[in-house]
Amino acid sequence: MPTAASVIVFDVNETLSDMSPMAQRFTDIGAPAHLAPLWFASLLRDGFGLAAAGAHRPFADLGADALRTVLHGADLNRDQPAAIDHVMSGFSELTVHPDVTDGIHALRRSGHRLVTLTNGSIQVSETLFANAGIRDQFDTLLSVDDAGIWKPARGAYEYAAHTCGTELSDMLLVAVHPWDIDGAGRAGMTTAWINRAGAPYPESLTPPTMHATSLTDLAGQLS
Repeated sequence: MPTAASVIVFDVNETLSDMSPMAQRFTDIGAPAHLAPLWFASLLRDGFGLAAAGAHRPFADLGADALRTVLHGADLNRDQPAAIDHVMSGFSELTVHPDVTDGIHALRRSGHRLVTLTNGSIQVSETLFANAGIRDQFDTLLSVDDAGIWKPARGAYEYAAHTCGTELSDMLLVAVHPWDIDGAGRAGMTTAWINRAGAPYPESLTPPTMHATSLTDLAGQLS
């Protein structure tokens, strides 16, 4: 289902970045790899909880706090502060998913403005895209740190629209996270769910405007 939105807004963590190497960061410090998804889910939970209460803390702060909890009692091969630093520094070494570079170029060629809106830091996005050679494809990199509230709160999407000088209805949110799709849809954006894993979409959440298996698939649908 094509959309008339002129601005495409990308989530970053997991949508564009491949976070699977973060599991290795846990094994590096002597912790089991299965703690990586638990840690990330805990981090998101706390960010969402603060947003629901009208509060905000930076992604890195919540990431470190969640690590202190999930690593408690683990038989680490270094002290906990060093272990936390090692895991958190992994964000600066992540790469994009294989479909991202070609997909971003194709979406840019189609005449859309490309921006990001991440619950993480702009610096992580800058490093990720610079290393992938696609930083120049994005007009603006945005973080909820400047919005003062995390996605999926409406205020985060409103901040992106205001900063881009456009209406929410003229923006397409692209994400792998159903919670992000739901929040953007409720805010008035059109949405595209990137489902690389072939998982079912949660029935309780606002359905996406579009489904795609990759960014290149999405670009083909929008061309």
